[in-house]
Amino acid sequence: MKYGFSQRVRYLKSSAVRDILKVVNKGDVISFAGGLPDEKLFPVEAVQDAFSKAIGSGNKALQYGETEGVFDLREQLAERMAVKGIRRKPDNILVTSGSQQAIDLFARVMFNPGDIVLTENPTYLAALQVFESYEVKVVGVDSDDDGMIEEDLEDKIARLKPKCIYVVPTFSNPGGKVWSLDRRKKLLDLARKYHVVIFEDDPYGDIQFDQSSTPPPIASMDDNKFVLYTSTFSKTVVPAMRIGWIVGPHQIIRLMAQAKQASDLHTNSISQHALVHLLNDFDLDGHIQTIRNTYLERMHIMKGLLDGVKNEELTYITPKGGMFFWVNMPKQINTTDLLEVAVEEGVAFVPGTPFYVSDPQQNTMRLNFTNASPDLIRDGMERLVKVINQHEYETVMV
Repeated sequence: MKYGFSQRVRYLKSSAVRDILKVVNKGDVISFAGGLPDEKLFPVEAVQDAFSKAIGSGNKALQYGETEGVFDLREQLAERMAVKGIRRKPDNILVTSGSQQAIDLFARVMFNPGDIVLTENPTYLAALQVFESYEVKVVGVDSDDDGMIEEDLEDKIARLKPKCIYVVPTFSNPGGKVWSLDRRKKLLDLARKYHVVIFEDDPYGDIQFDQSSTPPPIASMDDNKFVLYTSTFSKTVVPAMRIGWIVGPHQIIRLMAQAKQASDLHTNSISQHALVHLLNDFDLDGHIQTIRNTYLERMHIMKGLLDGVKNEELTYITPKGGMFFWVNMPKQINTTDLLEVAVEEGVAFVPGTPFYVSDPQQNTMRLNFTNASPDLIRDGMERLVKVINQHEYETVMV
């Protein structure tokens, strides 16, 4: 039967990362492809206890809830953000089904077809999926290791009049970079000068290996006029709870809440009530420190094996937190082609091209270091380094 789909489906794209995971999860492949936390670190007993308390405290946890989210949870979120310098009232917080929904709801209430969003190039793949599904034109801004370059950013703001600037300034996905404090301030200054909204996506901010070297969120420097800030518990508690949140100007959050009413009424109530109990009764900050220590060790193991590639053209930023290495390979290597060879040898990664807004660099890749054990990282990286060295030799010979 021929179905009459909307024209909008032309802009829906499958995630390259998800497509790769479907392939590599079927065989004996060590995968550095997904952006997954280590499930062995999940606080299973604490989560189980929190859900038991939520159910045992009465039927309220099983009932429909407020679209904005359980108020006790929003109070706790306000307290946790205040530690980071983001001082907002619970009324300006919207609990979402993961931070991915926050991006979608924001796009739904803010964008018309043809509107422009500025972002880094490369940037978070799933955000690009959302923006393109709403027929938004995404434009990359020239960047370096410290963040967006002020001159190019201002030029594009002045010429293109974007509706929004989307950034992941802390342990970015895929780049793993940390914006400098100066670049954060300059972005906010330009947003104020040209009256442009900043969307600050911060899913990895708590996974910082050296807390003293990480600048504060951009939202902490704003008076709740220009910056929306979203984060999630998927990386620090468990992804399956699907609890994220967004905070920002009241007018925008109010409209996003109305859009959420039309979408799913509210985020899973029992998960919200369970999270309230978990935050009250469990040492989440201590658990996060365990995550940091574990992932730091794994990052160093992967780094040491990356250094085994026999080519000075291979470069990367040493992560100061987060979950990824972003690797620039020798120019002659196409990582999409390399992936096919790597999977045959039992290891997988994500080629970099899907993360680019424009001018994709074929010689880039993203490696996740959080989901595999130290032994698997060693085995997988030995396979990958062997493939890289051999592929480079064969490419040069051709």
